[in-house]
Amino acid sequence: MHIMEGYLPVEHALGWTAASAPFVAYGIHAVRKRFRDNPEQRMLLGVAAAFTFILSALKLPSVTGSCSHPTGTGLGALLFGPAVMAPIGLVVLLFQALLLAHGGLTTLGANVFSMAIVGPFVAAGIFRVARGLRLSLALSVFLAACLSDLATYVTTSVQLAWAFPDATGGFAVSLAKFAGIFAITQIPLAISEGLLTVLVFNALARFNAQELRSLKLSTDLEVRAQ
Repeated sequence: MHIMEGYLPVEHALGWTAASAPFVAYGIHAVRKRFRDNPEQRMLLGVAAAFTFILSALKLPSVTGSCSHPTGTGLGALLFGPAVMAPIGLVVLLFQALLLAHGGLTTLGANVFSMAIVGPFVAAGIFRVARGLRLSLALSVFLAACLSDLATYVTTSVQLAWAFPDATGGFAVSLAKFAGIFAITQIPLAISEGLLTVLVFNALARFNAQELRSLKLSTDLEVRAQ
């Protein structure tokens, strides 16, 4: 992640685009509804989008045709819900493909699916489970951001293995190879992203506690002004 331009076979590129499209469409609806009901949240959503853009632009070479980097989508998923991150991720990935040659247009659907759909939904799910287990807020945020990052790369490994199965071992062997190479760089990156997300979240909680309480996924955050 991001899978580079032209790397996926045409049928795979089209398939992942079709799979991502409904999530992006619903996410656009969710963003419009949120801004209509809570226009004051535009600035905070902009912070979440900028966080995603900056972190996901910090790339390290990894598997041929891809790279390793933080994703930054966990923060926005916790603040606004996972659906909102699909259109935000689309815009981030589109700008990176056009301006930074990071990712590509033909692989945009695949990259959106892994980073802006799977990652945010995993983050929201992990956070809810962690809070249900009465883990601390900081640990819940860390686990959500860290595991959503890893989920993105597992998804990318699946996408690459599906497109390029091993000549002898097929999909399973190819998946093990892609995931294993990704793990060298991605596990430390995921841990770093989790820690950074906690720091950013704590800063938002300190200076924007009232606004965080009004967010849909923030009713159980127990944010208190410090």
